[in-house]
Amino acid sequence: MSDRSRVRIVVLQILVLSLFVTLLGRLWYLQIPAGERYDQAASANQVREIVTPAVRGQILDHLGRPLVNNRPALVVSVSRTELLKQPDKGRAVLQRLAKVLGMPYEELRQRISLCGPNVPKPCWNGSPYQPIPVTDEADTRMALQIMERREDFPGVTAEVQPVRNYPAPEGANAAHILGYLSPVSEDELRRQREPGYRGPQYERSETVGRAGLEREYNDQLRGQPGVTRVAVDHLGRVIDTLDETPPTPGNHLVTSIDARVQAVAEQQLLEAIKRARQQRDKDGKAYKADSGAVVVMNAKNGQIVAMASYPTYDPAVWEGGITKKEYERLISEDTGVPMLSRATMGEFAPASTFKVISTAAALEAGYGMDQKFDCSSSYTVGNRAFKNWDSKAFGPITLARSLTVSCDTVYYRIAHEMWLKDGGTRPVTKPKDYMINMAQAFGLGQKTGIDLPAERPGRVVTREWKKREWERRKDGWCRQANDPKVPEGFAKQIARENCADYYRYRAGDAVNFSIGQGDTVATPLQIARVYAAVANGGTLWRPTIGKAIVSPSGQVVEWIKPQGTKVPVDPKYLAYIRKGLMDTPVNGTAVTAFQGWPFDKIPVAAKTGTGEAYGKQTTAWFASFVPANDPSTSSSWWSRRAARAPAPPAPRSPRWSAPSSGVQPDGAVDPAKALIPGVKPPAKLPTIRPDGVVVQPKPAPTTTGTGSPSPQALAAEPVVFSRPRAIGKGGRAWS
Repeated sequence: MSDRSRVRIVVLQILVLSLFVTLLGRLWYLQIPAGERYDQAASANQVREIVTPAVRGQILDHLGRPLVNNRPALVVSVSRTELLKQPDKGRAVLQRLAKVLGMPYEELRQRISLCGPNVPKPCWNGSPYQPIPVTDEADTRMALQIMERREDFPGVTAEVQPVRNYPAPEGANAAHILGYLSPVSEDELRRQREPGYRGPQYERSETVGRAGLEREYNDQLRGQPGVTRVAVDHLGRVIDTLDETPPTPGNHLVTSIDARVQAVAEQQLLEAIKRARQQRDKDGKAYKADSGAVVVMNAKNGQIVAMASYPTYDPAVWEGGITKKEYERLISEDTGVPMLSRATMGEFAPASTFKVISTAAALEAGYGMDQKFDCSSSYTVGNRAFKNWDSKAFGPITLARSLTVSCDTVYYRIAHEMWLKDGGTRPVTKPKDYMINMAQAFGLGQKTGIDLPAERPGRVVTREWKKREWERRKDGWCRQANDPKVPEGFAKQIARENCADYYRYRAGDAVNFSIGQGDTVATPLQIARVYAAVANGGTLWRPTIGKAIVSPSGQVVEWIKPQGTKVPVDPKYLAYIRKGLMDTPVNGTAVTAFQGWPFDKIPVAAKTGTGEAYGKQTTAWFASFVPANDPSTSSSWWSRRAARAPAPPAPRSPRWSAPSSGVQPDGAVDPAKALIPGVKPPAKLPTIRPDGVVVQPKPAPTTTGTGSPSPQALAAEPVVFSRPRAIGKGGRAWS
């Protein structure tokens, strides 16, 4: 053997020895220093958690009628673990099950597929070790076929489980109040694993409130899911149950909603929309009346009695999941965006309903209650004439009378005088801005704080806002003003003025503001809140829908207490304003609507309003509180692209007032037929027995007491979508 060969053998021996030493060192490290850590990891790989969802709490109206509850449903579920034990991985089982359920095999297979980045829906977002529900609409025949032929359906179960249900008591829809549920998302699961996260901890199979009360009170309603820890073998098959924590049911939410008043408000809103579409605007075109809202509030504590929005939809569309097509219709402009709550999210110029604020500001600024103002047909500011509504003139009148007949020019004069005293286009260092400050004191331009997850703040046009808006939009205005292709006219004139000095708080801004026109906008909820404050003597309540959180056994967990602040208006001025509003349905702009109303028994305070925007149809408002001498409820009605005052002819006007007060078609008052006994909500919470059963009130009369059909018969047309079809006839997305 040559020397070169010996060297090669030595080198090879050294390499082999080095590899053995490295291997032995690694083995020593894994078994001694890191042995305990890897032993724990190996044990964890053998343990899986199966989550049992908690029964979600009910949402009840103030008498205990369920607005949302859980109905027993035959739920068919499939165990992936059992299917994987089959020679064909469960394909034959799924094919037989698809025939029984009447759904395509591919859809059924997709439903039990685990969700992932590239996995199309429907898919399963929960644990792969727990049974996956594939339908909650199985009938008894389907269940019997599955249970009697267990050998043909290994891993398939059919059992009764609670699923979310929207029973629509008394015909109440309340879709925008209630909200909906959907499965917890991957983003939410990822966020709760991040350092510093302090929100709720969700399991993969849970559903979460996404809108309305379901979202606002999700933590109270959801309960705590149960967790079962099981041991699995290397193939993922369950071999033992290690421990089990049962689920804790969620608490109930008792609301201030009255299901009967809610149903009537929804129907009368729909009828007001229909009537508006039968009328013509000043150009002879039919009003489109494409949306509207109504809010009924307890004037004494701010609790919401009813709140409706049009267009609406059937909340049952969310049961068990929603198809992509159905969801797109809910958010489509073509269908009017039924998912949008106009009561809390619709922002429009408040028009003459704003005049109660202007009146309060004028009185606090020193104008007299007996002082007379010229209600001329128009008022000129600079080179522009601001006309009265319908160009009517009433001569010298008081502020109370100007509220009654809704005289614009009275407020133009006062606002112009205030503007001049504040320095006009060269304002003093600290302008008084009485009307702006009063609007903000009544809560406009800010969210009301209602216990719903989504609302808009509206807008109060202040000097600061005008400066910010001018900076944002001046380039566009200037281009329009200087563009020779844009024809001369009102629009170009406004663009020219805005380009030059929109940042200034001009006389035109002040007079428009005084009658709720211009860039100031408010929601129907805000207007109902303003009128509640006028009605109750000056308390501006934070609106609430929830009254109390109650345990499944009936114990009060938490009272949701009303909160309010005082508006800076002398009580005698508020009484003066109420007097002007009480005269509106008797001798003012609402007289036609209230013909035949028994004012001697139930006085009403009301205000009409007609919002105007260049090139668009008018927006109708109607605000009121009843009874005016001891107000229990205030309300606001709003309809876009509709004629003045959506309220119909009395004695059913606005129609929720009549049934809630017990007013009959002939004008008589029967307190026994009032929707709210004594026109007052109940002081006590509904009774929930220790076994969890909610004691229901006595059945409601079959008519509203006004000649209108019962609420049960009224719920059809405002609903855009009916109950989704059976899963075997189209299906719905599971996640």
